[in-house]
This record gives sequence, structure tokens and C-alpha cells, in this order.
Amino acid sequence: MSGHPAPDVVCVGETMAVLTPADGRPLADADGLALGIGGAESNVACTVAALGHRAAWAGRVGRDPFGARILRELGARGVDTGAVTLDPDRPTGLYAKDPGPHGTRPHYYRRDSAAARMGPGLAGLPLLREARVLHVTGITAALSDSCAELLDALLIRRAAPGPLLSFDVNHRPALWRGQPRSAAPTLLALARAADLVFTGRDEAEALWGTAEPEEIRDLIAPAPLIVIKDAHIGATSYSTRDGAAFVPARRLSVVEPVGAGDAFAAGYLAALLEDRDPVARLRLGHLAAAAALRTRHDLPTLPPRDRLDPWLTLDDAAWSTDDDHP
Repeated sequence: MSGHPAPDVVCVGETMAVLTPADGRPLADADGLALGIGGAESNVACTVAALGHRAAWAGRVGRDPFGARILRELGARGVDTGAVTLDPDRPTGLYAKDPGPHGTRPHYYRRDSAAARMGPGLAGLPLLREARVLHVTGITAALSDSCAELLDALLIRRAAPGPLLSFDVNHRPALWRGQPRSAAPTLLALARAADLVFTGRDEAEALWGTAEPEEIRDLIAPAPLIVIKDAHIGATSYSTRDGAAFVPARRLSVVEPVGAGDAFAAGYLAALLEDRDPVARLRLGHLAAAAALRTRHDLPTLPPRDRLDPWLTLDDAAWSTDDDHP
């Protein structure tokens, strides 16, 4: 990063190659597969960059064609990848999407991937200290023991002092099967150590048996800023400085939900960087998520900011009743 402006947001985690049936049919019946990239943390970095902020992604990929594809596409989307390590021995992770009548099921091929070798040493990267925000997710904690140690270093021991620490719970039950650590206490400890926490109401109920937003807030405290998403209902933020705010979700037809939570987090972070008020932060989160919900790709194409920004200052009635999305 020498000679370049410090990033606004650095995201740390695994990015994978993604295979998607080109015709939208189930994997077993598909005639062809489209190759893309995806990963919760790099999804956030790409969307933050699309919203006009400097973003970087740090992690490990294999020294293979999938790793090269990831670096090329992230770079094309304006994400700095200078802190990415190329692993000569382990492969880049892969997942395939399997569309079906009841939604899309992901099939992961990421065991012993290059990213699983991430460890606490990564927390010493100067890039992490230079950022305004450092964003991670609970997915990384489930990849390997060394990855769990990395999150402990970043969140609990605060090995990279300086940036605001943003944590998306992002509970993936399949990744925790057979793990010696339990997801519920591990993810709760990480959430309580963060400065900003994103979680879904449904995942909080599944993990901790806590379903009401205020109860979730009390459980995660003392995290000073907590955002609770409730699917098509809306999102609530709780701040020790600004109090509570709720913004209903926009009405729209959903093509696929994959990546919507990442887009929401990116929209919220972008508005936070702009020192927007709590309602505007939630609204930009909803608008970014809506773009993700309308596509089968993990990374949505966002409208330009001059089309998004007027929506951030609409009165509540217009936001709730106007069906014309930007």
C-alpha cells in the first residue's frame, strides 16, 4: 500500500471460485456452468468499492487458475489485493450453486483450501492498521483452527489497533459440523468483542435461542453498534450513541438471496463512512441488498450513487410505499 491512500475498508476472509448453472436449472440437469467468484468478505469489499469508497481484501488463494481469476476480477472491481498471499501447495476454494424450487443450495469444496491456512500472523499486516474499518465474518472462524485464531487475534486481542472492527455473524451450520468448537459460544464471544455487529434475527434465534431484536441487543452487548436484519421485514440498529432505528425492507421480487446480507453490510458501512445518520445507513444497506436479491450472481450491479442517494433522505411514508426501486 506504500504510496497509495489507505483503504477505507479492509475485508479479511476466504474468496472462492463459484460455478452457477447458466440456464438456472439444477446442477444435475444443467448444460453449462458459468464461472464467477464469491466470498462474504470480498463481496463486501466489492460493494463498498462500487459505492465509491476505497476497499481492500486480504486472504489466501491457490497459485492456480481460480486464484488468478479471483485476483483479476477483484482488481477490475476496484478492490486492492496487494495483501493477498498465493499458496503454492493448496487449492483455491470452490463452490457450486444448485438451483431448485425451494431455493438455491450451495455445495462447498473448500476443505484444506489455501484460505484454511490463514492464521494470526495475518493480523500483523500494516494494511489492517491503516484502514478506517476492518470487516470479518463468522465464516472464517469455522474454516480451521488457525483461522479461528486469526479472528481471536483481530477481535478479542485487537492485534490490529486503530480501525473500527466490524463483524458479521454469518453462521453457516454446515461448516461447523464435526468441529471441536461450538458455533454458538464462539460466535457470541466474537460478536461481543466487535465495535459493529451484523446478525440476522433468524440466525440469532438458531444460535442462541434469542428471537426479539431487543433481546439480541442485550445478549450481544457491550458491542456499541448492533444491526439486526429480519429478512423481508426490515432492519434495526442499536447504538450506544444514537439509540435505536428501524427501516422496513423494500418490496421486490427475489431471484436469489445469496449475497444479499453481504451487500447490506457493505451499504451500511459505506453510509457509516460518510457519517450518515442511522436511518440512512439502514436504507443504503437495504438498497444494496435489493440489488443482490434481483440477480443470480453473488456480486450485484448497483445503480450509480446519484440514483441511490435521493432515497436516503426520503420521508418515511415515501420510503415505505413507493415501489419504484432505483
